[in-house]
Amino acid sequence: MSFKSLPTPSIGVTGSPSTISATVATSTTNTIIGLSLANVGTAPVTASVKIIKANATTAFLIKDAIVPLGGALIVVGGDQKLVLEAGDSLTAYCSAASSVDAVMSYLV
Repeated sequence: MSFKSLPTPSIGVTGSPSTISATVATSTTNTIIGLSLANVGTAPVTASVKIIKANATTAFLIKDAIVPLGGALIVVGGDQKLVLEAGDSLTAYCSAASSVDAVMSYLV
C-alpha cells in the first residue's frame, strides 16, 4: 500500500461536476482517508460530493453543505474512511464557479 494525495482546484458550478478522484483501476481498491473542501471564493457557497459506482449507482456523501468564506468542510476524515472499488469515482460541485478546492488523501 502507498499513500497518495490528489488536489482538485477550482471545482465548477452546479450542473457541471468536477471529478475529484481518478476512476479506480480494474482489480484495485482505494481507501479514501481524507477529503477536504476549501472555500477559495469571495462568499459562502454550498457544495456537494457524490460517489459514482461502476454500475452507475450514485449517492451523495454531502449535498448542498455550506462552506463558509475562508473556511473548509471535512467530508471524509478522522474515524471515517471510504472505500472505492474498481470503476468507482467521486465528483463534486459547488454553487459558484471556481470557488472550492478539493484535496483527497487515499491509500492504494
